[in-house]
Amino acid sequence: MHSRTKGEVVVNKHKYFVSVHGRSVLTDRGATTYEWEIEATEDEAQEIRNLMGLVKEKEENAFLGFVFPWPDEPERVVNVTYQNALDDVYQRIYEYGSIDTRKQMKESGVNAFLHSYDG
Repeated sequence: MHSRTKGEVVVNKHKYFVSVHGRSVLTDRGATTYEWEIEATEDEAQEIRNLMGLVKEKEENAFLGFVFPWPDEPERVVNVTYQNALDDVYQRIYEYGSIDTRKQMKESGVNAFLHSYDG
C-alpha cells in the first residue's frame, strides 16, 4: 500500500489482482489466477467490480438475443453493448494498472481500443 496526497486528501492505493475472465478484483495474489495487477483505491477497485458486473449482464443479454432473437434488435447492436462494457473494464485496468500491466496490455494489443491515458 502507498499513500499519495491529492490536494489535502490522502489517497491510499493498494495492489489488486484482476481477472477479467474470472470477474474478480482481489488483494490476495494467491487467491485465484489473475491476468492484471493494478494499484487502486477501494473505490476504484469497486468501480472495476461494478463494470465487470455490467459485462456479465450484457453477456447474458447477448446470449438471450442469440437464443431468442428479436427482429427489432439486430445482433450487432447486442454485440456492441457487450463490447462497450468490456472496453470500459479494460480502460480502467489500464488506467490503474502497474507499469508491467500497461506494458503487457500494449504488447498484446489489448489497449488498441483504449482512450489515450498516461496518468
